[in-house]
Amino acid sequence: MPPIELLLPFFAATLAFAIMPGPAILYTAAQTIARGRKGGFFAVFGIHVGGFIHVAAAAAGLSAIFAHVPEAYAVLKIVGAIYLVWLGIQILRSHAGGSLPGVQGKSLRRTFLDSVLVEVLNPKTALFFIAFLPQFVDPAAAWPLWLQFVVLGTVVNVAFSLGDVITVLITTRMVRLVTQNSLGERLARWFSGSILVGLGVHLAVSRD
Repeated sequence: MPPIELLLPFFAATLAFAIMPGPAILYTAAQTIARGRKGGFFAVFGIHVGGFIHVAAAAAGLSAIFAHVPEAYAVLKIVGAIYLVWLGIQILRSHAGGSLPGVQGKSLRRTFLDSVLVEVLNPKTALFFIAFLPQFVDPAAAWPLWLQFVVLGTVVNVAFSLGDVITVLITTRMVRLVTQNSLGERLARWFSGSILVGLGVHLAVSRD
């Protein structure tokens, strides 16, 4: 493992990033608003799995493609942005005259798979791992570099997921206060869908 003088700043930086509001927290809140606490937890699980895919790609050196091939980065970014906008529109159009949709069975699986895809199709996550993790690996350590990448990346992913879980719990309580009538439910649906559309537009137009 890396020496303690690398691990201490690593844990401090990971904690700072985990509690910092970002796209994953906004996405988790939007899914919780639209699909309830259970749907929010499945969204967190999907993002977590997608994060592990990025960790594995970083350990294998695959994520470096996005740093050296701008076209690949641009294509993945646009595809991910379109997918986010499509998810937002689906929420805005769903159950237009009724209550917020519950999630059971197939809907839970769909929420999970949607969240995995959203995370995997976000090239910024890939670039984050290949920019962040190398600062804390030690080529002279007994563990090989790829294993250090996997271990440190797992710690980062778990910390981020814990932040998302807290977001689900807080959002659930807020939604219960707001959705006491049909107007509150419509506003919650509009807010949830708008967040996803906004995240998609931001991803598409952002310059990196």
